[in-house]
Amino acid sequence: MYPKSSHRPILTEADITDEALFDGRRKFLKLGAAMAVSTASVMELAAKEFLPPPNLEYERDRNPQKLELNTYEQITSYNNFYEFTTDKKGVKPLAQNFRSDPWTLTIDGLVEKPFELDARDLVDTFPLEERIYRFRCVEGWSMVVPWIGFELSHLIKRAKPLAKAKYVRFETLVDPKQFPDQARGPFATLDYPYVEGLRMDEAMHPLTLMAVGLYGHTLPPQNGAPIRLVVPWKYGFKGIKSIVRISFTESQPLNTWQAYAPREYGFYANVNPDVDHPRWSQKRERVLGHFFKQETLMFNGYDKEVAHLYKGMDLRKFF
Repeated sequence: MYPKSSHRPILTEADITDEALFDGRRKFLKLGAAMAVSTASVMELAAKEFLPPPNLEYERDRNPQKLELNTYEQITSYNNFYEFTTDKKGVKPLAQNFRSDPWTLTIDGLVEKPFELDARDLVDTFPLEERIYRFRCVEGWSMVVPWIGFELSHLIKRAKPLAKAKYVRFETLVDPKQFPDQARGPFATLDYPYVEGLRMDEAMHPLTLMAVGLYGHTLPPQNGAPIRLVVPWKYGFKGIKSIVRISFTESQPLNTWQAYAPREYGFYANVNPDVDHPRWSQKRERVLGHFFKQETLMFNGYDKEVAHLYKGMDLRKFF
């Protein structure tokens, strides 16, 4: 379904690794009410840099691990979103006129009753909470993001998947009018739609989040508006953006990067400092805004929560 075209350029590490990088829910609440449920980190940062007015009601994350959050500017100005461009700093300006309203999320496949849900209704349907998560890109950079969303398990339970549903498949919007790379047709960087997948137990894990906002505000387009997947123990490319379809399947989905370069990108994509990318080491990472690299943690620091999911698996084979 996703053959690699001979005329399509082969991506190199230089293309995707930038060494100069260190430079009542649904209701849009009034600023005062929204601030009342914002985290202290949001309040502190608002005094230091421009932030859009908070417009989401959510349960705050008290950040017991005392993770140092990246700034709103860093999180929203350095993005991988190939549908716009392969230039991380070029995504934001190209995404400014992106329209994410109206937006329909389709749930189908091996479920008792397929349904559609307006993205604006998601914040009415599911209680929102802040999750301050580490984010690790396969390219070797990282950041800490205060996502706002709901557990994917809540959506799965509503869908009532059939017993033979073993995987969850996600699909990004196809709209060449909004996505410049899609408009390039056969010369596009990747085959579209962008596809990702999770095993059912991964999807049901309480850490797995459907994000609709960050720093108290709805997601900006460059970060995957209006809804994206966040799986903090996996490399960032698993966090598919601007989702329009979630399907339940019996067979393992072929995710986009695995289809593009199967020797370099696997289905699981768990953060693992002991398994290098064929073209660079994964032992260390550079946090946005920091000069010196730091050690990469197994499962991105969430090993206690998720290691049991892969008990008995050869993580060099199932990478």
